[in-house]
Amino acid sequence: MASHIVGYPRMGPKRELKFALESFWDGKSSAEDLQTVAVDLRSSIWKQMAAAGIKYIPSNTFSYYDQVLDTTTMLGAVPPRYNWNGGEIGFDTYFSMARGNASVPAMEMTKWFDTNYHYIVPELGPEVSFSYASHKAVNEYKEAKALGVDTVPVFVGPVSYLLLSKPAKGVEKTFDLLSLLDKILPIYKEVIAELKAAGATWIQFDEATLVKDLEAHQLQAFTKAYTALESACSGVNVLVATYFADISADAFKVLTTLPGVTGYTFDLVRGEKTLDLVKTSFPSGKYLFAGVVDGRNIWANDLAGSLSVLESLETIVGKDKLVVSTSSSLQHTAVDLVNETKLDDEIKSWLAFAAQKVVEVGALAKALAGQKDEAFFATNAAALASRKCSPRVNNESVQKAAAALRGSDHRRSTNVSARLDAQQKKLNLPILPTTTIGSFPQTIELRRVRREYKAKKISEEEYVKAIKEEIFKVVQLQEELDIDVLVHGEPERNDMVEYFGEQLSGFAFTANGWVQSYGSRCVKPPIIYGDVSRPKAMTVFWSTMAQEMTKRPMKGMLTGPVTILNWSFVRNDQPRFETCYQIALAIKDEVEDLEKAGITQDTTQIHTHMCYSNFNDIIHSIINMDADVITIENSRSDEKLLSVFREGVKYGAGIGPGVYDIHSPRIPSTEEIHDRINKMLAVLETNILWVNPDCGLKTRKYGEVKPALENMVSAAKKLRAALASAK
Repeated sequence: MASHIVGYPRMGPKRELKFALESFWDGKSSAEDLQTVAVDLRSSIWKQMAAAGIKYIPSNTFSYYDQVLDTTTMLGAVPPRYNWNGGEIGFDTYFSMARGNASVPAMEMTKWFDTNYHYIVPELGPEVSFSYASHKAVNEYKEAKALGVDTVPVFVGPVSYLLLSKPAKGVEKTFDLLSLLDKILPIYKEVIAELKAAGATWIQFDEATLVKDLEAHQLQAFTKAYTALESACSGVNVLVATYFADISADAFKVLTTLPGVTGYTFDLVRGEKTLDLVKTSFPSGKYLFAGVVDGRNIWANDLAGSLSVLESLETIVGKDKLVVSTSSSLQHTAVDLVNETKLDDEIKSWLAFAAQKVVEVGALAKALAGQKDEAFFATNAAALASRKCSPRVNNESVQKAAAALRGSDHRRSTNVSARLDAQQKKLNLPILPTTTIGSFPQTIELRRVRREYKAKKISEEEYVKAIKEEIFKVVQLQEELDIDVLVHGEPERNDMVEYFGEQLSGFAFTANGWVQSYGSRCVKPPIIYGDVSRPKAMTVFWSTMAQEMTKRPMKGMLTGPVTILNWSFVRNDQPRFETCYQIALAIKDEVEDLEKAGITQDTTQIHTHMCYSNFNDIIHSIINMDADVITIENSRSDEKLLSVFREGVKYGAGIGPGVYDIHSPRIPSTEEIHDRINKMLAVLETNILWVNPDCGLKTRKYGEVKPALENMVSAAKKLRAALASAK
């Protein structure tokens, strides 16, 4: 019985690629140094999977930034502003598209489906001239083959690539991106031809958009694409992968009748309805890559349950056509439990990181082939039983509180206009008030202080003193810049979710459980293993301290419950909404403690922040959140958010569409920000508009932050003056 891995983490167990990228970006290392690290990581991953007995090992899933950007470079779809003149695309152009440079902004970045991974959105139009401009896929296949590992090269499928793109600036928003299909398919054919010549026998196309709600003409594009590719793929096996959700019956029918396709990968962890479709209408003679090992979470697989599912599928598909697989790429999980020293043995026994999931896939394949490792299965069953009955998991009082929630508990008692009036009387803010999102740069010195405190090398008093000094510096800087509503910069937090999770019950933390979010940005998600509650106040001390340093309004910084949920590895033994309600109740307790410290309800101005998502699709849900002010990413997506207001959506609360991209080292000019605010004023009322960056400033340096904020405040003041003189 064969086994397959959809994809694997890229950063390595010690985040080798992260540090290599940052060293390269800082000019401290060469492109050759960066490539050496990448080669070492890839070879270790391929060898590890081969040693575990995995038959279908992926290549071309390793990326210096993200797989969609890799496809953009393969297709030569470089926006004109990057001044690429043809030929093989190098690091300068590649990273300029991802991060921007001194003269031009980066391309838009958004969420990869419902994960916390991000991708760079292709900018396409009828004038784009495509060309084969990156041989990465072929080179990596040859690299693995030289090591004695025959891999399955993986690509973002042609239809999904177009559906994940957007019309370029100046192109009509109604432009049909799928009309470019005939222009990109010849390049896919060139790549396939080179791979066949190099000896490839399997190719995988990730067509993840098939799990979305697609229209009939979009589904028809898949048939058109694979019909066109059929002759090019002759002599090679084609695998089409979907993941993250159920696939509809219509999409399933289209997918399973695509010409020239040998097999299909389905997410059978999140796709219970898909499993029913497979059991009732899977095509005869095709390979089924059954995604029964969760690629999105870190819980140990229920091996007995998965084996039962596989055995039922074996009777439908046939023993020689069934392949055990992960449900999606393992890039969304941590790398290896071997690196964990903080987790206790009980919780550790409940978990499986990427390296352990590879072993699970191999064990299931062997069991199906009649070589079941009884001891391994017995240990797994014992761990599952331990988790199910552990008193650490279940808290009756928390469960009762969440169950007692009523509809009225989800709404504030006063409408937003009345709240905003009360808040303005208290705060007396100018029009176009300026603020930032929360975090300020995480300096080397600040990281050292937190590290030494955790290692007990400095006392709590020394730690508090150092953090207080950092807060004071940030407050002083904001006052010097004349920002209206201040933040304390979150110096006590290395990671916003980890900070709150460490103070809540039901959370566990890893030492090295890093997961890539985008580029070199890594996060270490907490593990929510049990019912969540708040034993004591979490932010009152720091917020009170910060407010005492200034007469200006100071935000109290709380990470929202949905963000905490989605940036954690969430327990899979109850519905996600139940866990989310538990977190929300804990945050509610914190807000009430802040109010006891002197803040009354109507004058508590609730700011909520969102970034890097398809906001236009959920604008009415955003309005229904009933926040007083929402700050939201806007500049990197080229003011896409503003289009919903141009189309007539009314928003009565405060709103701050971001005026500059904080994920780029580029410093925007006053004039650029001024123009951006003017565009906002064309569709939003002056009295509700706030001026702020796209997101928090944690990843930037003070040499970038200070001039950017100076320009932001200057632009706001110029517009205030212009508006005042126009009255």
